[in-house]
Amino acid sequence: MKIINSTHADIDTIFHLYDEAIAFQKKVFNKQWEGFEKDLIETEIRENRQWKIVIDDQVACIFATTLSDAILWKEKDQEPAVYIHRIVTNPAFRGAAFVKTIVEWGRRYCQDNRLDYIRLDTWGDNPRLIDYYVSCGFTYLKTIDLDNTEGLPKHYKGVLALLEILV
Repeated sequence: MKIINSTHADIDTIFHLYDEAIAFQKKVFNKQWEGFEKDLIETEIRENRQWKIVIDDQVACIFATTLSDAILWKEKDQEPAVYIHRIVTNPAFRGAAFVKTIVEWGRRYCQDNRLDYIRLDTWGDNPRLIDYYVSCGFTYLKTIDLDNTEGLPKHYKGVLALLEILV
């Protein structure tokens, strides 16, 4: 297993996995992602912020990172952190606990880049997912109700939960 940056050649795979994730979200929750712009993914790839977990030459999981998320985290965004977004597991690898793998990767990433926190957000009205993230080492901080979603993907509306790990 290795975690490496996604490349432009992975774009079709990334969008296929997003489609698979949206179909799964529809089965297990009353909200789902509403799709993503290709420009966003291309920018993340170009900036080395789109990642993949590869097992036996297969993309088993993807996720994105950023070093700033001021719209959601407000004043806490001033603290050095890596923000994890859009974790998607290839259905052929479901159940492999990749969030725990990403947390371990995130700890090393934070140490290498002098960051103090691993952070993520999820829908605030999904206690099952919040509990899963807590079981992976995250601390639930609070829920927020977004009033400004400009510049965020379409699914960012309503109540969101903020979680973090102090490294």
